[in-house]
Amino acid sequence: MSLINTTVKPFNATAYVNGKFEPVSDADLKGKWSVVFFYPADFTFVCPTELGDLADNYEEFKKMGVEIYSVSTDTHFTHKAWHDTSDTIGKIQYPMIGDPTGVITRNFEVMIEADGLAERGTFVINPEGQIKIIELHDGGIGRDAKELLRKVQAAQYVAAHPGEVCPAKWTPGAETLAPSLDLVGKI
Repeated sequence: MSLINTTVKPFNATAYVNGKFEPVSDADLKGKWSVVFFYPADFTFVCPTELGDLADNYEEFKKMGVEIYSVSTDTHFTHKAWHDTSDTIGKIQYPMIGDPTGVITRNFEVMIEADGLAERGTFVINPEGQIKIIELHDGGIGRDAKELLRKVQAAQYVAAHPGEVCPAKWTPGAETLAPSLDLVGKI
């Protein structure tokens, strides 16, 4: 069963954010758009490139009213150590959630049980707490924050414009579609 349009399951965790440890729960994902960005582990190879890319684009997400939450099965203490020792990770201002028990990772169905690590999973969640976008990547394939920005823009547009949908490669200001019988076979 797909998690699309399901509500985020309850969780409580601790995040490292801006030099502090802060509690984070499923309630924090409500009332605004959120991106929950799972990655396998701190102190690895592809992961810092992805998290650094998100950090470089974080202001653009914030302008759109979107909060980013990165999640791995590491602890919040490990996140702090990584943040303090890596120039790339040191740029991060969004919450880095520790999930050492794997509750959140399992809730989002991205746990690699044999390894105790998360898949590269990206989830876009609307203000009501419903999952609107899911993207999964193989461990060796990094994600692109600019493409994620575009997808969030499309999700926000569709939410604000019932009856319209965004075609492939849609960007803000581009033409949308209004599904109808008249369009069948004409696109």
